[in-house]
Amino acid sequence: MAKSLFEELGGKYEQQGNYLFPCLTVAVEEEQPIGTWEQRHLDYLIQCRKVTYTNLLTSGRLNTYLADIDKQAQERFEKFIEGMKQT
Repeated sequence: MAKSLFEELGGKYEQQGNYLFPCLTVAVEEEQPIGTWEQRHLDYLIQCRKVTYTNLLTSGRLNTYLADIDKQAQERFEKFIEGMKQT
């Protein structure tokens, strides 16, 4: 029997009953604490950008992406507050 493209790329199948299921795993990503801005952006992704959310989640880059968003938002917020103090 010829190998499938999945098997040629190093994938393996697991038999359950009469069916073969591919053994798939999601990349493990470092857990980071979720801040206010991060949670708000996550809610936005889930509600309005479902494809982007799914792509980031399945590629294992969601937490890194959200941490970067949180950092940028916090920096902008601090600049905004400093500007308000100046005026």
